[in-house]
Amino acid sequence: MLKFEVQVTSSRNQARLGRLTLSHGEVETPVFMPVGTQATVKTMTPEDLYEMGVGVILANTYHLYLRPGEELVAKAGGLHKFMNWKRNILTDSGGFQVFSLSKLRKISDEGVEFQSHIDGSRHFLTPEKVMDIEQKLGADIAMCFDECAPYPCSYEEAEQAVERTTLWAKRCREVHRREDQALFGIVQGNVFPDLRVRSAEELVKLDFPGYAIGGLSVGEPKEKMYEILEFMHPLLPANKPRYLMGVGEPEDLIEGVIRGVDMFDCVLPTRLARHGTAYTHKGKITVRNAVYAEDFSPIDDRCDCYVCRNYSRAYLRHLIKAEEILAHRLLTYHNVYFLVNLMAKIREAIREGELERFSQEFFREYKY
Repeated sequence: MLKFEVQVTSSRNQARLGRLTLSHGEVETPVFMPVGTQATVKTMTPEDLYEMGVGVILANTYHLYLRPGEELVAKAGGLHKFMNWKRNILTDSGGFQVFSLSKLRKISDEGVEFQSHIDGSRHFLTPEKVMDIEQKLGADIAMCFDECAPYPCSYEEAEQAVERTTLWAKRCREVHRREDQALFGIVQGNVFPDLRVRSAEELVKLDFPGYAIGGLSVGEPKEKMYEILEFMHPLLPANKPRYLMGVGEPEDLIEGVIRGVDMFDCVLPTRLARHGTAYTHKGKITVRNAVYAEDFSPIDDRCDCYVCRNYSRAYLRHLIKAEEILAHRLLTYHNVYFLVNLMAKIREAIREGELERFSQEFFREYKY
């Protein structure tokens, strides 16, 4: 089940305000989806995320297939019940992890044979197998199995990835049966415009409920990513959601929205938190640094999250140096809130026709 309605379109750029209706509720777009790789957003409870207004999170098919296994999750009543999450979930196909985490893998048109990064056991994933896993997990949105070419790569490598991605998308479409789960196609093509056109045209013919833009934020310069997004805008159906995979830096959220993207996800807010780094309206700061030892101000004096209302940089640094788990939890809370709140401000700016002004003011202070 998926319904997508574009409510406001910008007259000055490609930004749009929309409403995405899924099996577990409505989500305003553009939206940032926190990543819960192992069926949890690291150190966060569902209540924390509800409090922030998070309507959809992402979980990872590859990791959940290896541990605890889709059969166990299905036995628990599906991913929502298993992790006690009452709102929407998107599961990626695991393709990116297969290609990035597994040193020993063999790719063919049939599927991918790989070695588990956990215990070395060997596995073979096909599009049909991935669909079976994702349907048993029971997320509201499932992603097709695709091949993500690395950056840099040759034209021939990128072309082969496009061919396989289309082949696998067709096979995913054929076996996907779950009516309460929307299946998204993934456009590949690396940084080659003609391959992006080809991939988009082939996938649009398959008439998916939504489309993801894959194979970006894999090492290419940001300017190249923005160029590809701009180029792809007219290639995808205007009445369907567009999801930029694995992208979530504040500057990329704004630039992506300006280029017509509706959905984003990224592990960075939780990963940065584990390394003692926090987002602020002036840019990232590394709270573990000695300069904050006697700094009793909040992480960001313009942020109204629970952490900024109650704790100082000095205290957070103390927790980090003492290796207290609470440091990870508080910094994660702030970082996720920062991005969720940024998206709320972006939506309001689109609604008011002020996105260009908002963007200029944001970048006047934010340094990256």
